[in-house]
Amino acid sequence: MLKGKIGLVPKLLMGIAVGIILGTFVSESVIRVFVTFSSFLSAYISFIIPLMIIAFVTAGISELKTGAGKLLGLTMAIAYGFTIISGTFSYVVSRLVFPTFIYEESAAMVSEGGAAALTPYFTIPLLPLADVTSALVFAFIMGLGISALRGEEKTVKTGTMMADFFAGFQEIIHLVLAKTIIPLLPFYIAATFSVMSYTGEVWRVLSIFWRVYLIIFAMHFLVLLFQYGVAGAVAKKNPIQWLKNQIPAWLTAAGTQSSATTIPVNVEVAKTNGVSKSIREFVVPLCATIHLSGSMISLTAFSTAILMMNNIDFGFDKILPFLLILGISMVAAPGAPGGAVMSALPFLPMIGIATDGPLASLMIALYLTQDSFGTACNVSGDNAVAVIVDQLKSRIGIVEEESVEVAEPSLLS
Repeated sequence: MLKGKIGLVPKLLMGIAVGIILGTFVSESVIRVFVTFSSFLSAYISFIIPLMIIAFVTAGISELKTGAGKLLGLTMAIAYGFTIISGTFSYVVSRLVFPTFIYEESAAMVSEGGAAALTPYFTIPLLPLADVTSALVFAFIMGLGISALRGEEKTVKTGTMMADFFAGFQEIIHLVLAKTIIPLLPFYIAATFSVMSYTGEVWRVLSIFWRVYLIIFAMHFLVLLFQYGVAGAVAKKNPIQWLKNQIPAWLTAAGTQSSATTIPVNVEVAKTNGVSKSIREFVVPLCATIHLSGSMISLTAFSTAILMMNNIDFGFDKILPFLLILGISMVAAPGAPGGAVMSALPFLPMIGIATDGPLASLMIALYLTQDSFGTACNVSGDNAVAVIVDQLKSRIGIVEEESVEVAEPSLLS
């Protein structure tokens, strides 16, 4: 505060307010300026997303410890399973509860047709260098390849050189996100809400989504109860104390909006929970990248609500493939604030939402304003995974090297 800095979420809320006010009073010619800006930023984001996936996914996988295949496989299976279960739970709850306040007369309130007459003054053709699926497959191939090279004595130098290259690439993309996309997001949100305000849709949208937010927050905590309940069943212990231990990490994640920043605190929580040193130091940092239950809950709920509001089919046969690919693509998400929704954008057409349309813009706005709570849910579930892996390691033949824990000052004290 002394430096006069304002966080991202307050800026986004200010953007929503400014957009509503401008859309109420300005003329169509001014609104079309905002539409022009939105169309360019949408294209720019679409261009960056494949590069973001290549940079963050490759660097993340290449940093995995070699010689820990069983441990890696077990952790990834549990984390991915929890993520997909969370998305499915969110869909079921959304389908059952949302119809109580999203009625048929609410349909098409933010439809493509509402803003169809508001065309940009000009567009700049900016095509991505690769589609997202290709980027994801390339990232997994390179990441696993680099990890394998670093594990062989004859190729360790090559593997290290490649790892350094992608680490540098990751830093460049992170800089691009931090210096261009993130600072422009409040203006993007303002432009989106100015259009909705101009077309008379904004108050109906807000009257629905404040309820969606409350349901999402409730689902976050219910999923954590489920995950720690599973951990308690596996460990044959009462999980309530583990949930209490998680509070400092939850608050850290909610305050910083960063899974990476919360890792040291989360590792300390795992230590308090009795997770062995080698397991907690492997599982907690890895899950900060691959376990995204909170983000999946939010994205699924927002997607289902938007589809309902626009009378677009939202059957489970349509949603399930979206959830399955999203659980993989979001591996890139922890690299930047709002990374989960950015990773989801290329796959929205699978469920009938155009990547460059107003519905996608609405999705970004809705998600980013609650991103810190989704992150808090993500990292809190990481320690449930750590407890489960710690209990199951001996059953699948994982043998730890004996190590002596050194007493260190607790981060939680």
